Order: sequence, then C-alpha cells, then structure tokens
Amino acid sequence: MHYAHSTDSPDFADWQPLAEHLANVAHRAAGFAQGFGAGKAAALAGRLHDLGKYNPAFQAYIKGVGPGVGHADAGARQVLALDAGPADRLVAELLAYAIAGHHGGLPDRQGPGGLGDRLKAQPAALDPAWRTELALDGAGLLPQGFNFRSTPAERSAQLAFLGRMIFSCLVDADFLDTEAFYAARDGRTVDRTWPALADRVADLVARFDAHMAGRRATAADTPLNRLRAEILAHARGKAALAPGVFTLDVPTGGGKTLTSLAFALEHARRWGMERIVYALPFTAIIDQTASIFQAVLGPDIVLEHHSAIEERAAGSDEQRQIRDGASDARLRLAMENWAAPVVVTTNVQLFESLHANRASRCRKLHNLAKAVIVLDEAQTIPLPVLRPCVAALDELARNYGSSIVLCTATQPALAAPRFRGGFAPGPGRELAPDPAGLHAALRRVTLRLAGELTDEALLDEIAGTKRALVVVNSRRHALALFRAGQAAGLDGLVHLSTRQTASDRRHILADVRQRLAEERPCLLIATSLVEAGVDLDFPRVWRAEAGLDQIAQAAGRCNREGRRPVEASIVTVFRPAQAQPPSELKAFAAAAGRVAARHGNDLLSPQALHAYFTEVYWQQGEGLDRHGVGGAFVVGLDGTDFPYRMVAEKFRLIESGQEPVIVAAEAQAREVLDALRHGMPAALAARRLQGHVVQVRPRDRDALIANRHVVFVEGFADQFAELRTASLYTPEVGLQWERADELGWDGIV
Repeated sequence: MHYAHSTDSPDFADWQPLAEHLANVAHRAAGFAQGFGAGKAAALAGRLHDLGKYNPAFQAYIKGVGPGVGHADAGARQVLALDAGPADRLVAELLAYAIAGHHGGLPDRQGPGGLGDRLKAQPAALDPAWRTELALDGAGLLPQGFNFRSTPAERSAQLAFLGRMIFSCLVDADFLDTEAFYAARDGRTVDRTWPALADRVADLVARFDAHMAGRRATAADTPLNRLRAEILAHARGKAALAPGVFTLDVPTGGGKTLTSLAFALEHARRWGMERIVYALPFTAIIDQTASIFQAVLGPDIVLEHHSAIEERAAGSDEQRQIRDGASDARLRLAMENWAAPVVVTTNVQLFESLHANRASRCRKLHNLAKAVIVLDEAQTIPLPVLRPCVAALDELARNYGSSIVLCTATQPALAAPRFRGGFAPGPGRELAPDPAGLHAALRRVTLRLAGELTDEALLDEIAGTKRALVVVNSRRHALALFRAGQAAGLDGLVHLSTRQTASDRRHILADVRQRLAEERPCLLIATSLVEAGVDLDFPRVWRAEAGLDQIAQAAGRCNREGRRPVEASIVTVFRPAQAQPPSELKAFAAAAGRVAARHGNDLLSPQALHAYFTEVYWQQGEGLDRHGVGGAFVVGLDGTDFPYRMVAEKFRLIESGQEPVIVAAEAQAREVLDALRHGMPAALAARRLQGHVVQVRPRDRDALIANRHVVFVEGFADQFAELRTASLYTPEVGLQWERADELGWDGIV
C-alpha cells in the first residue's frame, strides 16, 4: 500500500492511501474546471500531481525513515510522456507547470529552478504499481470551442491563462481533499458551506425587490428618484442578453451601485452564473459597498475580502479557531478560494491573483469562471498595467463564461481603436439608457476654468464659503495650503492625505461627514485619495489641474445629492502657481487641456471623456503594459516558454516606490509591536499594522533612520520600521518627514 498522508497511528490503519487521494483530487479538480471545458485536463493533473509519492524513498520518509524527497516533478515528466496531438501536447505542457508547481508555485520554464532544469534532472525510480492504479489519457485536453484571439502573442497569453486556471483547480482540490482527510481523522467539521448562487438567486432577487420597495415608500417622488428608477429598470431589462462585456455609464448620483447589483442578480438568474464578484479600487469604499449588499441580501451571502478584513480575522478568536479546527471560521476560510455567492473585494486582490503564481493566491481563480464581475470605478485601473488587466477580463468573458460590467461615471475608452488589445462591449450592451441624456439630466455642477491661482488667491476664494473641498496633486502642496490656511485664521480647516495613517484617515472622514451633515464649517484640503467613491457632498469644489477623469471624480463630491442649484455648485479647475504637478500627471493634464479646447466647459460629458481616454491611451502606447506582461508568454517550435514566476514578481497593480514607516500612535498598534517582540508571527503582525503605516520615499525614510527618528524592530532585519520620535506625527498633519534632520528623540510613541 502506498500512502499520501500520514497520521500518528503506528499501524497505518487510518493513513490516506495514495490512490484514493489522487482519485479524490482528480474528481474535485474536474468539477471545478468543468464549467470552462477543462475538466479532463484538470482531472489528469489531479491524478498525476503526487505521482512522485510512488517513490520508495518517499514512502520510507512518510513512515519516518530517511530524509524527505521531492515528489512534484515525476508527474510533470509523465504528463509530457503521454501520447497526444499537437494541441493537446500544449495543454500537457500546461499541466506540467501546474503539477511541478502545486506546492512551490507555477515555475518559469527557463532559469535556475525552472521547469526545464527540473525535467532534465535524473528521475527517481517509481514503484511500477502506479501504472495499474492510475488510468491516463492524453487526448481531448484542449477545451472544445476554445476561442483564440488573432495574434501569436495573444494566443500564447491565452494558453498561459488556461494553465493558471487549471493550476487553480488543482491546488484548490488538493488542499480541500487534504483538509477533509485530516478533519475526518480528527473528528471535526470544517465549515466551508456557502449557499450556491443558483439555489438562492430567486430569493435574493426577491430580497432586492423588497429592499427597493422599502426605499420607494419613504423616498420623495422627485425627478431624480424617478430617473434612478428608470436606470434601474433599464439595466434589469438587459439581463437576458448573453454573457459577455457590458458597460454601465451612469453619472454620480444615478444609483449605479444598486443598479449594477440588480443587473448581476437578474443576469445570474437568467444564465445560471455561479458567483457575483464586485471589485473596487480602494479599501476606503469597500466597507460602505459591502454594508449595502449585506443589508440588501443578508450577511450569510456576502463575503468581504481585503487586507483590513484579513487583519481583523487574523487577530481574532476566529484565527485560533481555524488553527484548532473549529467549525465556525467560515468567513476566513472563504477568503482562500472565494466560494461565497457574492464577493466584494479590491482590484488589487482581483488582478494580482489573475497574474499570480503561488497556490495561495491562485486557489480562487477557478471561481471567477461563470461569474458576473463588476468593476466599480473601472477607470482607476493604473495605466502601466491596464493592457494585461483588460486582457485578463477579456479572456474571462471569452472562454470562461463570465460577464464583465465596467461600471463608472467616467467610462474608459477600452474599445477605442488606439487601445490595442482592448475589448468592445458591442452594440446594445450599455446598461444605462442614453448615457449622454443622463449626463444632461444628472448635471449637478457648473465647471469653471480659473487658470492660474496662487495659494493666497485660492485661500481667499474658499474663505468665502463655509464648506468647501480643495483637491491638489501632492502631499507637500496639501500641507502647505493647510498651514497657510491656519495662518490666515480660516475656520473649519481639515487636512487629509497619505501623510496620515489609514486608521486616522477613517476618523477624519467620519468627522468631515458629521460636519457636513450638521452644516458646520468644513474646509477640507486633500489629495486625490478623497476621490473615486468616497461619499462626501460639498457645495463647492476646487481641483488642481489633472487628468479629466480625476476632475470628473472631484466633481462627484460637489452637490452629490442634487439638493443645490447647479449654477451655485461650482467646480473650479485651477493651475497652482506655487506647485508643479507630479511628472506623471503633466501629460494627463495636457490631454485634458486639449480636450477642453474642443469641448468647452462641457468637459464631463461622455463624448469629452471618450476623447480624453482615447488620447491618453495613444500617448501611453506600450506604457499600458510597462513590464511587457502581455508578451512574456511564448509558444514556439519547441513548445512553451512561460515565465509564470517572473510575471508574478513583476506584476503589481500599485507600484508606490515607497517604504513604510509604522506609526504606533494608537494603543492597538503598540500592542501589536509588543506582541511582535514577544513572539507574534511577523506575517500576522504585518497584516495587523497595515492601518498604522505611512509610506514615504526611500531617501526620506533613510534620513529619518539616520537621525534615529525611525528604528527597525530588533530581530526582524529591515521589515518593521517604527517611528520613535512622537512629535514628527500628529493625526491632524500626519508624518513630517521634512523634519528628519532635527536631532533628538522625544520619547517612544
């Protein structure tokens, strides 16, 4: 008898037979991949992934005799030895990557430790019994009707994507079977049970209808509410269209969050979609979206997954319950593979997983097949990775039965001819009725192009109103304006930027909302972090010149609820006289200026935004895939050359080029650092400290370190850099790294 997993039983009575484990994993993996036609390929990967455990040396090791031996390469060799035609041979190579990487991650083909070198190594002799226990067939591995794109580079990338999806099926199946074996052995239950969307979708639609009926019963019969109802009804009427790519182009205030949820539910009911995934650009707006969905659908339906949620789960009793095998850790467990019917997550989680190579990040990917994926604020995908992100979305729609909804008030021109590699939703797949008409009907603001303004002139202007928002392009300028406003004696000044920790920013935003609700003085000077979904409503907004999409997002914080006259709700766009825009913004501001020359003051219209994005994409060219991810995967005469690991290391949705400084101003952060010094795992501490970090340029952090204002926590190399000079940070201003050359240590924070 050959074994896959052992227990402490000395007579092997309750050990898991290897053939049983391989059959179980094959069955699970096939089920996961069946929805996109790769069931046979995934099953083959499952049968062969632990083939190396037939090595007598491994069987001796599992019984406590001799050293451990690797077992992943044997199956990779064997799958390549199967008789297969040209197309299936390529899929067999994908399986070789997946099998070889099912523990350490998908490897590169070339380089040290790559698949090529591993396959050249002397293979271990296996017990020939495996040939009688495993039935193998290398035919019919490529999904039928696989829809290839037109160029060799695109087709190669599609095959690499298929390999990552099969890998997802394999590693999730392997993990779940291993977990089930040990849970049964220990007499415990692992609660991974979430209702299937198909079983509950009719009830969820009914819950949505009841929620909306309750809102209508208490809402005034205004033109705005009638228009929101029209938008909602129109989008729901489009749900019968076949799965694919959709847009929802609705101006701020048009109810796009609930409209997109309604469409997703109806579309899932009509087409048997298995999941709804809602991706947002910032954690700051995820809490409010998840809360809305949970209120409408129920907390047993919605999984909220982002770093702050991971932090809370990791530090709670729930994490201990997971380690101890308790059955009530369902939320945390579902973060591993997104098994919930509705998932609310970040763009970082979504897109970095789609380009990952590690099993822990890839386990969820197969659950994106046959899903309705809504990208809220779709225009915020960073330009340096826009092309590979769009290619991944296109592939999910093209070959995995998913529907993609690009949901934004500033629709990016991803179907423009200049955006090579983009996708076109096609006629009739805009979910909003007449976006241009909606823009006119939902016009809330008057745009004013003020030209150049000095800081003094700007402060004079905002001094004439009790409540105003000023958005500038740098932290340095925001702080300079705030201090100048203080010196001028302006009432109600508030400063908000990434100088402050995320924890403090949450408190500041809550205070700002309270001031606005009570109509108290509130002059908020902020950087662009206040845009794109942050729910604020000011009567006046000033925006430093930037890209047109950012100007539109800033305008969305003015007269947001439409309660004030349009002519009095002025959004002033100005050129700062005393602050140059960051270099990356200059080109976007210039493009916005050229569009303004053609469209006048109607810069927020769909036509102006389309023209702006078209020009920006043309300007960026190959900069839309800065690291060459789209062309990294190559299929040649010798087979595949897929650098999975290299791509995963290069692909980052957000590249800050900055270094963290931990600000332990709150008791929670101090407790984490104390626990770290007394044995808390570093990874857990890092997660729990995320809300207490300020990112600074490396040279600025180096200066803080040189003068002992920042000190690394002993025993962890340079992983945890703690601010030790308390006076350099206040919640009002944030971290003042400019004072790094001041000497002295005024106490531990």
